[in-house]
Amino acid sequence: MPHTSEHIRTENITGKTADAKGTRTEQIRNIALAGHAGAGKTLLLEALLLAGGAIQTAGSIDRGNTVSDTDSQEKARAHSIDSCVAHLDHGGCHLNLIDTAGHAEFFGATLSALAAVETVAVVVNAINGIEHGTRELMKHARERGLARLLVINKIDFDGADLRALVEALREEFGSECLPVNLPAGHGKRVLDCFFHSEGSSDFSSLAEAHQRILDQVVEINEATMGQYLESGEAALTPRQLHDAFEQCLREGHLVPICFVSARTGAGIHELLELAARLLPNPAEGNPPPFVGGDGEPLVIDANPSSHVIADVFKIVNDPFMGKLGIFRVWQGTIRRDSQLLIDDGRKPFKVNHLFRVQGKTYTEIDVAMPGDIAAVAKVEDIHFDAVLHDSHDEDRITLAPPTFPSPTYCLALETKPKGQEQKLAVALARLIEEEPCFSVEHHKAPNATVVRGLSELHLRVMLERVRERYGVEVTTHPLDMSTA
Repeated sequence: MPHTSEHIRTENITGKTADAKGTRTEQIRNIALAGHAGAGKTLLLEALLLAGGAIQTAGSIDRGNTVSDTDSQEKARAHSIDSCVAHLDHGGCHLNLIDTAGHAEFFGATLSALAAVETVAVVVNAINGIEHGTRELMKHARERGLARLLVINKIDFDGADLRALVEALREEFGSECLPVNLPAGHGKRVLDCFFHSEGSSDFSSLAEAHQRILDQVVEINEATMGQYLESGEAALTPRQLHDAFEQCLREGHLVPICFVSARTGAGIHELLELAARLLPNPAEGNPPPFVGGDGEPLVIDANPSSHVIADVFKIVNDPFMGKLGIFRVWQGTIRRDSQLLIDDGRKPFKVNHLFRVQGKTYTEIDVAMPGDIAAVAKVEDIHFDAVLHDSHDEDRITLAPPTFPSPTYCLALETKPKGQEQKLAVALARLIEEEPCFSVEHHKAPNATVVRGLSELHLRVMLERVRERYGVEVTTHPLDMSTA
């Protein structure tokens, strides 16, 4: 992947248009890769993109050339800070994947990404087991009504006790957590146990695991259960199994556990197969929590012929592309040259360019339908959590935002040298657009610009961006909390 700004800019302005493959909403899968720091989400994304043919060579975190490495701070620190959107095609499906940050300091961008997907794949480090981030993300996903998937990564590492980890996950998150595949050959390969029941694995058996998950799936639907009890598994069609599986995910009756090694590629094909064959498409997931102008819940229809409703879940200020609004289309169809409104704005803007996002590469496309993740550039009024629509009937529609942690850590700033206050104000305003847990205040007594974030590290990264991106040097000092 190209990883210099000039190269990216050259790609962006070529006007290259993505090949229209006639993808339907039913073929789309939207999945966030979430989890505690160090679980291996970035390399898992890289392995999935490689297996799906979206990239030709896997990047390296050490070299800073993975698809997710879009920021100099991420490359320097060797971990994600922002969410990163990517995509691939597999099994007749189009998968939109969002890699998210695992450190609690950057949880704002992670929670924002959860508002754009049907499924959250919570990645668990096979060595470290259940960590704080694992619990937090499982909780947020459940509260949001999202399908949850537990992905145990690093299954080939020495010291990984996978049997014990599965039992720990079931004890922590409930008996509905069940393996849909199992490791074999000491983590060298992974075997499906939902569609298959024969074979040897590193623990349990495919027959036992298959029976347990089949029993869990069929009991969600009385008709399916009755048919299963009367005539056995052979009487159930693949369609019936899919529908029952998807209902289980939607109702939280099943949390599949699967196994991968992002390092060796074990389990990657099986994870892609699971996504394409069993995870919910945009028409199957639980409805997003949109609210109408009267304060009542609004039912969204994933119909390409309906009025457009899309939600902006990420803002990027690119030095060459300008301000980019990355959004999820929930209803209707957005085309190049469409006229769209922002929130309750009176004046529409024209979609001059519509982009598909692959890390920091933006490829022009002609159309975005329900379920698609796309971007528009150089729309000054666009902002995080904006609702884009094409009819004044939807002027007052909002999407309930995630419950963000409060930015309680604060520092007072001064420019160094003096006289750059306006430049600093512009830089801070742009960072606020991108980071929902970062805020700025001006205190009269004492006269100070005050920034708030989730931790010292969070603010340090934000202020390093002020210097690197906008050329403003600042000095900081703690603020007396009695005046804050």
